[in-house]
Amino acid sequence: MEALLLGIYAFFVWLIFIKFKWLPWNTGTQVTVVIIPIVALTALVLTLNVVAPSSSDVRVIKYVVQVIPQVRGRVLEVPVEPNRLVQKGELLFRIDPAQYQIELDAAKAKLAADEAKLAQASAALVDATAGARQLQEQLKSASGQVAALRPKLELARLRVKQNRELVATGAGDRFALEQAEANLVELEGQLATAVANEAQVTQKLSGQVNGEQASVAAARAQVATAKAQVDLSRADVANAQWNLDQTAVYAPANGYAVNVQLRAGSFVTAFPVAPAMSFVEEEYQVIAFYAQNELRLVEPGNHAEFTLKTYPGRVIKAKVDSIVWAQGQGQVVQSGQLPTTGAIPIVPGRFPVKLEVEPRDKDLFLAAGAVGAGAIYTERAHAIHIMRMVILRIGTITDILVLKLH
Repeated sequence: MEALLLGIYAFFVWLIFIKFKWLPWNTGTQVTVVIIPIVALTALVLTLNVVAPSSSDVRVIKYVVQVIPQVRGRVLEVPVEPNRLVQKGELLFRIDPAQYQIELDAAKAKLAADEAKLAQASAALVDATAGARQLQEQLKSASGQVAALRPKLELARLRVKQNRELVATGAGDRFALEQAEANLVELEGQLATAVANEAQVTQKLSGQVNGEQASVAAARAQVATAKAQVDLSRADVANAQWNLDQTAVYAPANGYAVNVQLRAGSFVTAFPVAPAMSFVEEEYQVIAFYAQNELRLVEPGNHAEFTLKTYPGRVIKAKVDSIVWAQGQGQVVQSGQLPTTGAIPIVPGRFPVKLEVEPRDKDLFLAAGAVGAGAIYTERAHAIHIMRMVILRIGTITDILVLKLH
């Protein structure tokens, strides 16, 4: 761009001083002709670097997922084709599920057995609770019977005493006395039976654990143990099912499987340092790096453009999404030691600016690692933005040339 401006300037100098000789061509005018473009270009470049800063380091960054299997086993199939677009959820490879299917079936069988034991324990608890309730009713009935017989017995004893006194004075009937005595003996026998029955029921109810009959407490403890075992068995089934599900590995997002060295028959393990393949997501970020003093007028939403070596001659429209106001020089590591400043000043690091591609170029394929140049157009000095646009376009046109001899 500077060469173009100098060419135009030289053309007008030739017209004014040589062709039409409107001004004299002497030492003074010659010095002036040389100084004017130097000062003008310097001022223009310095202003342009502030109001429309450019970057020679624009990069396309994509997320890379290291595909690591969660279970070990021999690979049955690898249907994914390397470097071909796959959709999220498509099968990448499958591990032999036979072992994990056996483990799942065994876990389900154990769960069924434990659930049967829980059902038996629950039924026993119901029976024990019903038995305890029945004993309570029996105790209530026996106690009521004893309470009813005691006043009858006292009345019978009183009648026997009265009949004996009447018989002793000759005013009573001996047959009535004998009948009263027989009634007394019968009531005493009934009371003894009722008291014995009450004692027997009380004995059965005497054993308690935490305010509950021993048999009920024991049955409840068996239910709790069986329920805990069922919960463990269910967890084992869930774990076995998860292991079985992990034998099929699917694409985590839309993207490309790269570095696919996996083949059917290979043996894979759940080892972080030995991924089965790498997966590059289709989603990307465009990052432009700028010197710290170039960003004082840049704001989110500013119009931007960038070019890539992979698309020579094409300018991609974008806008500033955000500025990452952080970089490694501002990080203090927790080491317990004082920072080392060094004798030589550290070169100021650059700050990354995230660019959002405009909708018209949103579907354009941008390769991970593609590099190029770019420019941001601030809200200042719109009139000279055209200079940066021209420079950017000339640069991308020159990218068409492949300068090598081999």
